[in-house]
Amino acid sequence: MTTRMAPFSPFSTSPATLSTGFAWMISLAVSVAALLSPALWNGFALVFFDTGGYVRRVLTMELTPGRSLFYGLFLWASSFGWWSFYGPVLGQALCSAWLIHLMLRCHDLPSGPRATAFFCVGLSLLTGISWCVSQLMPDGLVPLAVLALWLLGFRWHRLGQLERVGLVAITLLGLMSHMSGMALAIGLALVTLVARLLVQRQNWYLPINWLSPVAVVAASLVLMPLLHLVLVGKATYTPGGPVYIFGRLVQAGIAQRWLAEHCPVPGIKLCDLQNRIPNTGDAFLWGKNSAFRNIGEWSGAADAELGYLVKASIETYPGAVAWSALQATAEQMVLIKSGDQLGEIHNDTRNVFTNLLPPHIAKAFNAAHQQQGEITQRLLDAVNQIHVPVAHLSVLCLFLVIAWGLRSGRHDLAAAALFMFLALLGNAFICGGLSNPHDRYQSRLVWLASLIVGMAVVCWWQLRAKKPHP
Repeated sequence: MTTRMAPFSPFSTSPATLSTGFAWMISLAVSVAALLSPALWNGFALVFFDTGGYVRRVLTMELTPGRSLFYGLFLWASSFGWWSFYGPVLGQALCSAWLIHLMLRCHDLPSGPRATAFFCVGLSLLTGISWCVSQLMPDGLVPLAVLALWLLGFRWHRLGQLERVGLVAITLLGLMSHMSGMALAIGLALVTLVARLLVQRQNWYLPINWLSPVAVVAASLVLMPLLHLVLVGKATYTPGGPVYIFGRLVQAGIAQRWLAEHCPVPGIKLCDLQNRIPNTGDAFLWGKNSAFRNIGEWSGAADAELGYLVKASIETYPGAVAWSALQATAEQMVLIKSGDQLGEIHNDTRNVFTNLLPPHIAKAFNAAHQQQGEITQRLLDAVNQIHVPVAHLSVLCLFLVIAWGLRSGRHDLAAAALFMFLALLGNAFICGGLSNPHDRYQSRLVWLASLIVGMAVVCWWQLRAKKPHP
């Protein structure tokens, strides 16, 4: 019989409570320091090409393709009105540490101060979690939404009321901060529904509350256009989907093929600009001499034309489009490197932080190691000598966890391993198959595989220790 400790109360002055509270303070400090180690070394939160776009959304209160107004508002609120950008990454770190603790506790694993700190430090050393958490990007929130959906759907019975509310809030923020997170959540809600049916047939003891994940996802689908209507006067989702999908078709050569075979077409400006369409999706979307600039670029003027071309290409070459998406998904599954493109010059973001934000922010931003060019490829290569093999091994070990969990009766860990693998696969399809593969897309989630494998190792060790020796 397991003895459960009384919950910690900050108002109690008993020696045991004070000791426990002090232990948790140390644990939290160590965990947050590990999760924020790149930002602490940098002297400022890490930024990416897109970071400036999220800040601009709040400054202009306009919608722009691929840049969520809600993540911009999160940056504004958590930085206390552009006062300190350690606020957003600190919030991401605290949420990450809390969810790691909940995962351990809700699966009956050691989850006290030492165990929580051990997992946070271990993940920070062996995986790219700290490089995501330390960035002013939604990438740090997407994996938290995945963990929250798992806990809400499969560990609901182990959660308190306040914990459930907190998980719902984190999920909604993650989903509304990037459309790829919302698309992934829709898929995982469907996975939860299917799992409920399978568990009933197999008679496994795995309580599943399918209603919670479905309700949260449905709420995000309603809230986003509703809040956009209130804030900017447009009842719509974050724009940009057709633009990124067309970039994928350019990458595969399908867009060029359709234009060559069907032009001229009334209203399609790209027919006259075929010689200015690059051979890669990134060059089309971001290149200085790309035809994309001539048809309206990111202003939204090109959305209707590109949407038409995406639909027409899929209808004309369905097999080629599907095969291209599968190839890109497979490529994305193995493209995993921490710090992707963090060492490059982010001109738009530099302009925003230097010229549009308070002077003390500009001074701290430009003094950071990143802006001084000290995040070098050599540094990132050294980090990835550990992170890349650990990531690939962790993904492969998920299948071992599934097999071991089913055999040993730990159906919860087997299901968690399968859930995280499906999340990784869905993320690879959404980001790689519908856009273009990049290291950072898979890196933001792959630490979830390492977390589950670590949890399974601890559980295996506990079971082994309990076996009577001959």
